[in-house]
Amino acid sequence: MSIPLRHPPHHALLPVGLPDVLPPDADHEAALVERLMAGFADHGYQRVKPPLLEFTDSLLAGTDETLAHQTFRVMDPLSGKMMGIRPDFTPQVARIAASRLVHAPRPLRLAYAGQVLRVSGSQLRPEREFGQVGVELIGTDRPEADAEMILLAAHSLADLGVAHLSVDLCVPTLVPTLCRAWGLDPVVTARLRQALDRKDAAGVAAVGGEAALVLGQLMAAAGLATGALATLEAIALPAAAESDRRHLAQVVRLVHDGAPDLMLTIDLVEYRGFEYQDGVSFTLFSRGVGGELGVGGRYRAGATRESVSTGIGGEPATGFTLYADTVVKAAPPPVVRPRVYLPHGTDPATAGRLRAEGRVTVAGLAPIDEAAADDEARRLGCALILASGTVRPVGRVGD
Repeated sequence: MSIPLRHPPHHALLPVGLPDVLPPDADHEAALVERLMAGFADHGYQRVKPPLLEFTDSLLAGTDETLAHQTFRVMDPLSGKMMGIRPDFTPQVARIAASRLVHAPRPLRLAYAGQVLRVSGSQLRPEREFGQVGVELIGTDRPEADAEMILLAAHSLADLGVAHLSVDLCVPTLVPTLCRAWGLDPVVTARLRQALDRKDAAGVAAVGGEAALVLGQLMAAAGLATGALATLEAIALPAAAESDRRHLAQVVRLVHDGAPDLMLTIDLVEYRGFEYQDGVSFTLFSRGVGGELGVGGRYRAGATRESVSTGIGGEPATGFTLYADTVVKAAPPPVVRPRVYLPHGTDPATAGRLRAEGRVTVAGLAPIDEAAADDEARRLGCALILASGTVRPVGRVGD
């Protein structure tokens, strides 16, 4: 049933980026989320449910400034301490792994689903409240773990009927590693990052000095994974970058083995949106659907904020988050179950039988003339009506 939309009165207006989700979208989103969670459970991922709010010193531990600036803060009237409303699930799941589940066997596989709230939206994602559903794989830095994340995300979306999937890979640590190996100071590195983010070849050449040639080659290598890796292999990189190159190649090979038809692309200089990741990261897209279906990548679970940039502390971990609202747009529409109007006084056993057959029953709550029953059924969005013990289509006005 689709409820007619009207312009809300002034007192019902909502803040920018905080929408109501109405029928049938709310039910469709919930059903897709539960299907995703069931699939994650089939792969050994156990569900956790962290609180919506927690103290900011734990909520933001191990994150970068981006998430800190995106966090709504409130004062806890009981403790007098500052609390934050979660802007992202991953730091909370990492905290659980490092505290409540510190003695659980590794690798630890955890899953989650729920709402997050952010101070502001972005151009690609203007919503400030939205659903996240995802997994974290904590306690291993093997390329098999990165491949498991990419394959699980892709297969889970495909199982929902999402078509034309593509995965864009990046290694956010590669450019910083190269800049350190070349001895570039932080100011020059920051200017290079800005030019690379804009894909500004002239800007890279103007700032990069001797490094500009290699960085330009990396920028130009963006494209299908096979070609990008071949270009990467041909570039003379410092020894410090060899680990990133080798790890990426292994992940791509494993993903190709597990999903030969999955479109994989690589952007070797991508960084924005992956500030706290420290290894192979990825973004999921579906052709024709605006925005990202989800993001994932490697990080340090349980690290302090001070150690994020150094890669020291915490456990190696990887994971991904799917955005429920975008997944709804990419998945096929729900199958509409037939709605049957049950006149007032219908036997409950009859109603139960109809629901067992997969129908939705809408009970009349007051007696109504038989002649008006079809009009009432139609008003309540029912295409079928129970009449004289038989389900029949609702007649047209005048029948």
